[in-house]
Amino acid sequence: MEIYYLIILILLFVLAISDLMVGVANDAVNFLNSAIGSRVAARHWILLVASVGVLVGAVFSSGMMEIAQKGVFRPEKFYMSEIMTLFMAVMLTDVIVLDFFNTFGLPTSTTVSLVFELLGSAVAISIFKISENNESIADLGSYINTAKALAMISGIFISVVIAFFIGTIVQYIARVLFTFNYTRSMKYVGSIWGGISLTAITYFIAMKGLNSTALVSPDTLNFINQHTMVILLLSFTGWTIIFQLAISIFKWNILRFVVLAGTFALALSFAGNDLVNFIGPTMAALKTYQVHLANPGVAPDQLLMTDLAGPVSTNTLYLLIAGLVMVITLWTSRKARTVTNTEVGLANQDSGAERFGSTQLSRSIVRISRSFSEGVGRITPLRIKSFLSRRFDLSKALVVKNPKDAPAFDLVRASVNLVVSSILISLGTSLKLPLSTTYVTFMVAMGTSLSDRAWGRESAVYRVTGVITVIAGWFFTALITFIVSFVVAAALFYWKAFALVGLAILAGWLLIRSNLIHRSRNQNRDVGAELITDKSVVEKCTLGVNNSLRDVVEVFSQTIDGLTSENRKLLRTVNNRVADLNSNAKNFKNNIYQTLKKLEADSVETGHYYVQVVDYLREIAHSLSFITEPSLKHIENQHKGLTTDQAIELTTISNQVSDFFQEIMKIIKNNDFTGVPQVVSKQQDILDKLNEARKNQVKRIKQGVTGTRNSVLYLGLINEIKNIMLHTVNLLKAQRDFILNNVE
Repeated sequence: MEIYYLIILILLFVLAISDLMVGVANDAVNFLNSAIGSRVAARHWILLVASVGVLVGAVFSSGMMEIAQKGVFRPEKFYMSEIMTLFMAVMLTDVIVLDFFNTFGLPTSTTVSLVFELLGSAVAISIFKISENNESIADLGSYINTAKALAMISGIFISVVIAFFIGTIVQYIARVLFTFNYTRSMKYVGSIWGGISLTAITYFIAMKGLNSTALVSPDTLNFINQHTMVILLLSFTGWTIIFQLAISIFKWNILRFVVLAGTFALALSFAGNDLVNFIGPTMAALKTYQVHLANPGVAPDQLLMTDLAGPVSTNTLYLLIAGLVMVITLWTSRKARTVTNTEVGLANQDSGAERFGSTQLSRSIVRISRSFSEGVGRITPLRIKSFLSRRFDLSKALVVKNPKDAPAFDLVRASVNLVVSSILISLGTSLKLPLSTTYVTFMVAMGTSLSDRAWGRESAVYRVTGVITVIAGWFFTALITFIVSFVVAAALFYWKAFALVGLAILAGWLLIRSNLIHRSRNQNRDVGAELITDKSVVEKCTLGVNNSLRDVVEVFSQTIDGLTSENRKLLRTVNNRVADLNSNAKNFKNNIYQTLKKLEADSVETGHYYVQVVDYLREIAHSLSFITEPSLKHIENQHKGLTTDQAIELTTISNQVSDFFQEIMKIIKNNDFTGVPQVVSKQQDILDKLNEARKNQVKRIKQGVTGTRNSVLYLGLINEIKNIMLHTVNLLKAQRDFILNNVE
């Protein structure tokens, strides 16, 4: 039995390292999105600043460790064996759930995950204890620290509303002060803005943050608390003077300094507040095991964990090691970049390709908001409307010469995002409330983007849908983590070593599988946004066309095979492939605007060629879906299959189409268009074959050989095959004309 708990402790340390990596991949968006979105500096400089903040914040996080140890449940009511089971369930659940969200690029809350995992595991074991002790469910409150748990949960969700409204208000004020052409206003209000920002950071990060670390003596803390106002006044005065001199003499853009300082502050706040989410259960389990070793004569299932209810302190070395793991992950994680892209996309000042679609709820919200805005506009005095219109004139924004370097939003909004978020999170940390850094930073970013009029009529519905989707994911996180941790804790409680081995293998398999999914999604992502030069357009389009045509012909052939043999499983498989083809083609089409903007100024012909290719690929994929979907529905609905004559006709046509596509792919790959006339001839042969098949079907209908469902399906297939032939040849001709006329 002793070795069992030692194995659990070792696994918890392994899971803690994994959780650090998974958690940072999820939460990197919190302190990177504003700096990256505003392009304040090269990505490696941003990461360097954030890394220093993470290391410092990790050392400051000791006071938050009590959340995992005694914040949700009452440890004095549990035995050592039960506590170890509880923490093991929490860590297994945490790694699996967070990695799932990261894989699909959705920012979720590690804080909410931890709280509800602790709650789910504690409730599960408490129920078993209640059953064994012949107690009632009303006694659950004696095991669960309900007051503290409710305070944490309510604080987390209230912070969402507060963050959104504060972000909106502060950004509105900042934009009125600076306008979008902020260089003109910099010499008047830049130093004051910088002084306020750095003073706020100094107070909430340095002064308030010191209260949660054991590295500062009580005397120093008392001195700081007694002279707070003097320190703040000196800080504001000093920073304002320094910034004014930097602006007047050296012509510095102090907003860059504010954004980088805010990145450091927010990274520090994140590590100070969220490190408990990753290593808190493991540190508490280590303390539990140490208590067990100090009581050698007491069995694990007889040793109450009263010692865990006392003061919590964590070895600074452990915190520093955890900080180093977080920094390494920050630099190496691909998933961190995926999640960052989600939030930056939702806050982008420009419209274009949107990641999320439209829903009835988002449309209603936008419609109501527009009506309210128009109503306010009617009662606002004309002079005020004119003044605000000038301050929010986006046409006066700074122009970036190279579209590739265009930021998602400017430095004014980035500074507000970072300063407001770091202040709110640091305030929660000083009060030992585990605010969700994801909730706070996300809602501040959404509030500032709304206030900045980033959600115009072309993007508002999609942005609102994105916000609703992410927020719904947060609630889903709370529900799923509670349920999963409850089940895992129950399994570990009853089956112990057998459950531990099985769940560890399951967790490992899920992690590997999610990484493969993430890699596959990245490989299939739209490449249109990366196209910059004429040469890269041609290369990417040639590769994309060949890959798409290869998939089209494979899917088409398999569809005909599945339909003629009434193979429902095969038809389901090809339908899934068609869904992916349509999604990729749609992404290409949705990114046309952004791609054309990033092309060189004189690349009109290249842009025209790119639009043609995208349109034809979209039409081909669309027509293919009208072949696969009706075929699957026909077979699934148990309708009568194809007749022998129909099967022979379609099989013959399918073979001709395959040869036709192979010839086109060979031409495009080799850039040898001398065979285009032969391809056109083959196309005509297939079209003649389709016309003949259509006439044969008309005869069958007249003779009563086939029924309504069969006839509608068959005639529809013939029509869509014809459309694919036409669009494919047009695609080939567009490729030929551009290559021969514009590329040497």
